[in-house]
Amino acid sequence: MTGGDGTAPRASAGRSADGGGGGRSGTGVLSPLRHPAFRALALGRSLMYLGNGMASVALAFAVLDTTGSLVNVGLVVGARSLANVCLLLLGGVIADRLPRSLVLRGGCALAAGSQGLLALTLLTGASSLPLMVGLSLLNGAAGAANLPAAAALTPQTVPPWLLRPANAMLRVGTHTGMFAGAALGGVVVGAAGAGWAIAADAALFTAAGVAFVFLRVPDGTGPQGTEGAEGAGVLRDLAEGWSEFTARRWVWIVVAQFMVVNASWTASVSVLGPAIADTAFGRTEWGLLMAVNAVGLLVGGALAARWQPNRALLFGVALILVQTVPLYALSLQAPLLPLLAAMFVAGVAVEQFGVAWEVSVQENVPPDRLSRVYSYDALGSFVAMPAGSFVAGPLAERIGAQASVALLASLTVAATLAAIASPSVRNLRRR
Repeated sequence: MTGGDGTAPRASAGRSADGGGGGRSGTGVLSPLRHPAFRALALGRSLMYLGNGMASVALAFAVLDTTGSLVNVGLVVGARSLANVCLLLLGGVIADRLPRSLVLRGGCALAAGSQGLLALTLLTGASSLPLMVGLSLLNGAAGAANLPAAAALTPQTVPPWLLRPANAMLRVGTHTGMFAGAALGGVVVGAAGAGWAIAADAALFTAAGVAFVFLRVPDGTGPQGTEGAEGAGVLRDLAEGWSEFTARRWVWIVVAQFMVVNASWTASVSVLGPAIADTAFGRTEWGLLMAVNAVGLLVGGALAARWQPNRALLFGVALILVQTVPLYALSLQAPLLPLLAAMFVAGVAVEQFGVAWEVSVQENVPPDRLSRVYSYDALGSFVAMPAGSFVAGPLAERIGAQASVALLASLTVAATLAAIASPSVRNLRRR
């Protein structure tokens, strides 16, 4: 069977880490948990994102406690994002050259070490802005290695017919970890201070690394030993990854779509939305809207684990149109209850796309190049998000915050309709 645009089938992705390449026994929502390698991957990823969620809160307060400057908060947080984006492609190369479980353990060790050192300096009063920027760069580098390696490991831990529930479970764990981590970070910062919160974050990354010690996959399905791995330069590896990324029209079309979608959503909910909330219904209610959207993501993941149509990618891409409903409602200053409902439904809809995308990529990209394709995907998806945030303010000054949100929503509609118009997106079917 070939992909929707004539791509070759993935020859070696059909065997799980514990020999699950035989008959289709057990295809329920929880069936992936029967595979030890998947359990280790799910636990490790959940702990990583719990740590990331905690750090997103604790780091800002740590910088404020040390320097008292919002500008410095931007420098430290931005340093992590910069390292992450700049090193994503290299992270994809590393994850396709080395055993991915080893890459994850190394990434977690680097993250735990950098956060542990930061916590020590905060608790002893020895922290400084240059040190925090440097450690933030190291933490971003760890994330750049972990992201493509973790995403590409899923097909190595379960049989191919369990990819859909496996990806859904992983994404539910990711969202739960980020949501719970942010809440836990706030509690620990308030009760014990930012230094102890960062120390707890280091402990979480250490625990994730321990979980990945138990992540064992057969040599034959991993990146090690793949042709061209020895002696091939980084530039050649990147060129191979780019060729794989562009070989399937639906891959780069959807990534281009999400350059617009992510930039529009980030600008709307991170910059413009809070400003509208201040004049319309209040900050507490805005926090509630974000929480309801997160709950929608969790529910959407649970639904996607149980069912998706044969043309799952088309279904998921089309549902991105639903994400514009709360944006248009926000631009019209709709009452709070309809906004809450729209945010919840938008979360459910977006997660249908998320699971469909993961499965589509994993079913159609060769395993030995999967991490590099994921790194190009992440780079394309992330690179426009800061630009959206930077443009939002000046745009709102010119045409107003509400009109800006409506314009950004319309850009999402246009990008989504353009993606749906591609036959490669419409015709791709699940295996």
